[in-house]
Amino acid sequence: MKKIKKQWTKDGFLLRPARPEDAEIYYQQNFNPLDPEVARLTGSKPTFSREEVVGFFLKCLESDDRCDFLIINPLGQIIGETVINEIDWDLRKANFRIAIFRSDMRGRGIGFWAIAKTRDFAFEQLKLHRLELDVFSFNPRAEHAYQKAGFRREGVLRDAVRDGETYADDILMAILEEDWRKSFSS
Repeated sequence: MKKIKKQWTKDGFLLRPARPEDAEIYYQQNFNPLDPEVARLTGSKPTFSREEVVGFFLKCLESDDRCDFLIINPLGQIIGETVINEIDWDLRKANFRIAIFRSDMRGRGIGFWAIAKTRDFAFEQLKLHRLELDVFSFNPRAEHAYQKAGFRREGVLRDAVRDGETYADDILMAILEEDWRKSFSS
């Protein structure tokens, strides 16, 4: 993957490509400790070592099948990320994910803005045909943001995940290039 130079700003927030020098601060600001709600909403384990996070972060930056972006608040703190990963260049499709690591930054529209900018990058710059994701049924706020950004429900894996002691659904969503062109391209 070529070095990405694209970045976006809104109300003092910055969405920009992740860089190797971000690895340590990314860990310190977001995984030391990881917000339990982030672990719940993303289906990840509750704790990670510094070596796990920094090592994985740096490995991701070397990969040619992904693009990692950081969401930075007006104080310069990394508060989230968007990721286009599992890129299949032959089929022109990829997976999408987002995490807002800090609870005080959720519910302010920053996530939707970051979703929209990353979605546009996927179609404009990467020339993808399909961008897909999955979201858990106990995260209706995220599902709403994805729908607002043009993602459509394509299926439901019933009782495929756990939310504590309760089973929940894994909702599959996607947006196609032609849907994006009709509604979001300039």
